[in-house]
Amino acid sequence: MASPTTHFSLLTLSLLFVSCISETHHTPKPRPLILPVAKDSNTHLFYTSLGLGTPRHDMDLVIDLGGPFVWYDCDNSYNSSTYHPVHCESRKCPGDAACTGCTSGPFKPGCSNDTCGAFLINPYADAIFSGDFGEDVLFLSHTSLSGLISGCTPSEGSSLLNNLPKSGKGILGLARTKLALPTQVSLSHKLPRKFSICLPSSNKKGLGSLFIGGAPQNASKITLFTTPLVVNPFSTAPIFSEGDPSYEYFIVVKSVKVDGGVINIKPSLFSIDNKGQGGTKISTMNPFTAVHSSIFKPLVREFSKKAVDRKMRKVAPVAPFGACFDFSTIGRTITGLDAPTIELELEGGVKWTIYGGNSLVLVNKKVACLAFVDGGKDAKTSVVIGGHLLEDNLVEFDLVSSKLSFSSSLLLHNARCSHFRA
Repeated sequence: MASPTTHFSLLTLSLLFVSCISETHHTPKPRPLILPVAKDSNTHLFYTSLGLGTPRHDMDLVIDLGGPFVWYDCDNSYNSSTYHPVHCESRKCPGDAACTGCTSGPFKPGCSNDTCGAFLINPYADAIFSGDFGEDVLFLSHTSLSGLISGCTPSEGSSLLNNLPKSGKGILGLARTKLALPTQVSLSHKLPRKFSICLPSSNKKGLGSLFIGGAPQNASKITLFTTPLVVNPFSTAPIFSEGDPSYEYFIVVKSVKVDGGVINIKPSLFSIDNKGQGGTKISTMNPFTAVHSSIFKPLVREFSKKAVDRKMRKVAPVAPFGACFDFSTIGRTITGLDAPTIELELEGGVKWTIYGGNSLVLVNKKVACLAFVDGGKDAKTSVVIGGHLLEDNLVEFDLVSSKLSFSSSLLLHNARCSHFRA
């Protein structure tokens, strides 16, 4: 009969063997694909660089959370041997798309017949542009994707690229649509249907990132707060069919506080009414947070009062801002300028705390202003959270569970968006 020692040794070996098999069959968690994000100092818009076509054309595309798909300028200098137009009758062609043709020739991206038409939207141009949907190779983050469906049209003689960064050649759409980049990439690479953005406050302090497939793995020590993403049942797009819901990202704000004091704001402004008006959405195409006039006035008044209590000296406002201060009278903290905190109380009982680094913007060497602008008394959306408020915040959009997760200022953790480049 075997001794107890022998039994113990055999048991130990068995456990080790099982452990080794388990480790062998363990499927590693897929890593998100990463695109660098830079900030344009003139427009305050954010853009990324990626490659398209064969030969590869590297181009800068502006990041638009509300953009339904990727589109780019396929001017005379652009061509690609791997580009294939999406045919009008193809299942890949959206149901409401028109059929386009081209008589000018020669046939190339943006010039083909019987092609699925695309409406290209640049929010900063006073027009909507007609283009084509096509499939081509996309290069990003050391990998490639064949068959990316995107839109393109030549820019010659048009205002297609008006008011985008000088290097900008189009827009990268991240909206809740089938043709948005995160959806196409997640399906092709079998990644979770989620993406994260971390916008840089300045290129001098390092680039930010767009993560397709989730949050960066080295951000596990950062606490993320979660609130539901809600759907506005009425489209907020410039072109839509009757009955279309919005594909932009909305959240529910319950109240706004300044240094802990609740601002007296009509609650109905935070709700989406039966015409799709009101509510709160997040936009990277708005440099600063725009709020309804009925929110803007009490917010400026209360913030200014609390700022004066901190010995911040008011100066004449600089358009388009409503409250500005002598920069030399503002202190410094780990989260940037020492300003009154603004709290957004969100659905689910979580709070998005906005510190001085995001609530104030330096307009010149002597003046800093409250980074909120008056959206007008007829604003369709009551609160549009803009890019400045998102800077150095890690924000994740989960398209399956319909949740938004956010870190608040990374400066609290002695970090910036540039720390999550890998």
